[in-house]
Parts: sequence; C-alpha cells; structure tokens
Amino acid sequence: RCREWFSPHGQRCRMNEDTGADYLGPWQLSECVDGGGVGVVESSRCSTCNEGDVVTSFNWPWQTYAVLKGSGLQKVDPQLAHGHLSYFLGAIGLTGLTALLGVREKGHVIKGANQTMVVSGAAGACGCIAGQIGRLDGCVRVVGICGSDEKCKALVEDLGFSAAINYRQEDVSTRLKECCPDGVDVYFDNVGGDISDTIIAQMNNGSHVILCGQISQYNKDLPYPPPLSKETQETLQMKNITRDRFTVLNYMSKADAALYELSQCVKSGQIKVLETVVNGIENMGDAFCSMMKGGNIGKQIIKISE
Repeated sequence: RCREWFSPHGQRCRMNEDTGADYLGPWQLSECVDGGGVGVVESSRCSTCNEGDVVTSFNWPWQTYAVLKGSGLQKVDPQLAHGHLSYFLGAIGLTGLTALLGVREKGHVIKGANQTMVVSGAAGACGCIAGQIGRLDGCVRVVGICGSDEKCKALVEDLGFSAAINYRQEDVSTRLKECCPDGVDVYFDNVGGDISDTIIAQMNNGSHVILCGQISQYNKDLPYPPPLSKETQETLQMKNITRDRFTVLNYMSKADAALYELSQCVKSGQIKVLETVVNGIENMGDAFCSMMKGGNIGKQIIKISE
C-alpha cells in the first residue's frame, strides 16, 4: 500500500482508441485511470518491497491509496532525486531519459560544430530538459518555442536558452530567422503541425529532427506519426534531413547510466528543474485540462499526500 505523487504527462493519447504507441493501451470506461506515479510503501506483503521504500510505476492508479503488485513496481533511491520524489516522474525519470537519450541517439550534437538547436513545446516537461541537454552537449544556440511570455522568460532566464519565441504572439518564421541566423541543425519536435513545418523549412542540409511527440495533432483522427505535407516531405528529402521516431523504451539498456548522469546534472545545477505542482486528487481533472491548454511550466505534478 502506497501514498503518492502523480503525473498526467503522456496520457493524452490514452484517451484515443488507438494510442499510437505499442506500449500504451487506451483507458477503459468504468475503470480507474492510471499513469506515472511515485510513492512510499506504507505496508507490504511482498518480498521485494519493504515499508518505507520509494517505488515508481508507469501504471499507477489515480487514487489516494493504491494496493499494487510488487512485480509492477520499480524501487528507486531517493538520494538520486535529492529528496524531491516528484523528480522521478520528470527530470530523473522517463521524461529526463526521453530528453537525454533523444538528443544523444537522434540529435547528433557535436561539440565545436557551431550547431543550433530548436525545441518546440520547450517549456513542457521534456522540452525544457532537452534544450538544456543540447546546450550542455555543445550547441552554441538553443531556441525554444512556447506559448506565453512567462514561459519565454523562464526558458531564457532560468534554463539558459539563447532565445525563446511565443508562437501565440509572434511570427515564428520571422523570429526563427532572427534567432537562428545560421539555420537549424537539430530540432527536438514535441508538437508537430504548422510549427514543425515552419522549423523544418529553415533546417540545414544534413540536419536532424528528433521526433518525440506531436501533441498538436492528437485530437485529429490520424495515425501516429501524422502524415506530413508534401512540401515538408520534399524539404526533408532535398536537404537529406533525418526524421526518425524516437521511443525511449527502445534504449532502456542505457537507462541506469543516463539517470545517474541526470541526477548529477540536477545536483550540480547544470540542469534546472521546473515543475507546476497541484495539491489534491480532487484537482486532478483541472490540472490535466490546464496542462493540455499549456497552463504548466515544466512537469505537471499532482501531489496526493506528504
């Protein structure tokens, strides 16, 4: 039996009959919804878990207390998160892994190569970590796309992005040319749609798209990843731009080393963690809807108990 924190990130696709992901099934009517969770074991009849252990799961039911099978839990060391258990749902969890391994496996960032990275959904849970990884790995310019002036300020002043563009208020194409005078070499794509088409149009020959998410397209009845416009397809082919779907679960052999690296970067202050925390399971629905409208900065967390 555990008390816990939840994260609703990554669950929007589970509201579709076809989630677009082999490893995620759709939520079922009349059943308790589930998602990423971390908690402390309060009592146990399981040989692998003891009272006081900190455990996580991808399939944590959204309820105030949960009785779970030990086989579905992963024990974690709270010292890795420096006492911030919610970090196991974000920067030192699957979100951080997605950012770090996405950049490393698909971004082809090379120190000293004068590369420019653009991140869409940059103030979201994954985007804000990906941009910082790009900067640490050697990109000389990291530009974030997000949906408010407050988010733009956080990206530049708190996270060390070179510049940020508010797509709701600014012309993205014009601002990209100003912020990326040498073109774009690496694009961490969290959103898809028109914003991605605009960014891809300004990418350099031999550049790389890290296809992490397509959140702008999830309300449409389309396969994943959604089809591209003919113009964008031609740009990718003409400029020899790679655009491979990235699924972090294919790289779990590298997870332990990557999580340790993320932990050390957070501890040293090289990576800063942003969270939007809401208290109480009764506010879960409001927090989820707010996140889908862009109300969060960094990881959206619902705190159930101390």
